[in-house]
Amino acid sequence: MKKLTLLMLFCIATITSKAQDIDALLAAGVDNAERFANDYLAPGTDGLIYSMNANWFNTADAKPLGGFEISIIANAATIQNSHKSFLMNIADYNSNPDQDFTVEFADQSNTKMVATALGENSSDINIVVTYDDPILGEQQETITLPSGIGSGTANLLPTAFIQGALGLSKGIEIKARFIPKIDTDDVDLSMYGAGLQMEFTKWLPADKLLPVAISGLVAYTHLDGSYDLTDSSGISGNNQRLENDTNTWLFQLIASTKLPIINFYGGLGYIKGKSESDLLGTYTVNNGPLFSETITDPFSVSSEVSGVRGTIGTKLKLGFFRLNAEYHLAEFNAFSVGINFGFR
Repeated sequence: MKKLTLLMLFCIATITSKAQDIDALLAAGVDNAERFANDYLAPGTDGLIYSMNANWFNTADAKPLGGFEISIIANAATIQNSHKSFLMNIADYNSNPDQDFTVEFADQSNTKMVATALGENSSDINIVVTYDDPILGEQQETITLPSGIGSGTANLLPTAFIQGALGLSKGIEIKARFIPKIDTDDVDLSMYGAGLQMEFTKWLPADKLLPVAISGLVAYTHLDGSYDLTDSSGISGNNQRLENDTNTWLFQLIASTKLPIINFYGGLGYIKGKSESDLLGTYTVNNGPLFSETITDPFSVSSEVSGVRGTIGTKLKLGFFRLNAEYHLAEFNAFSVGINFGFR
């Protein structure tokens, strides 16, 4: 579990730490830095939303009153090539008629595919900001666009949880998941969630004779993350950090077999989530040797996810010990394994 948690921390920290280079783009204007940050970060935060919502269930058969299960869960969303880059149109970065500078690619291209937080630029991609200095005249500043994590996580976005489930009466089961708060020199991270599963077939008179169970599930997951940019930022300032707040909902219909040892389950679900990232602190941007501007809390960016997913899985039950594995088909495909210990 410790290794899985560290892998998830590495993934989240790497996505955010790569974003430290975004603060250099403040020299190209706050609006431009915000526009780039939104395109750059969105695939990473979207992928984490899908990863966070795996393995909320391993059967549709709700536990009876007093039945419980404790699980150690490891999830991973898979990164496709389409998630690794986006088309950057330089005209979008010169669309503000009030800006007193121009932005262009160093090689004079009009558009270029550049790395997201999940990708990697094969070579440096530079943009040039041209502005007029009141004393020195026309000046230029070259900015290297940030690369991403590339193959640093083997094309996976992992998450890991400790999860508990408790059966109540009338086919109702409550669930909770969390990871202990992680607090390092650079990264603070906490994640938790709660869910309610209700088995519809428990309401039928012939429930015990049916070979399958059908349930519905509603689950909520929350992530808080903060990355300290003060020591790594290329711009002078104070209390520089990137903070992330992610909230997701899962609505799932589940069906499963009701066999003694090996069972199969699947379902159709709908994921909805929003991730907000804030670049906070003060940043002093120099415009030539004599002039500078201090920007406080430069910008916030957000991305939203809403989509259908399909799930298939299997569960092995050997007394108190259970093991399950599942796969999800969605915008970010995901797989998950769980080691479960339960009673009834």
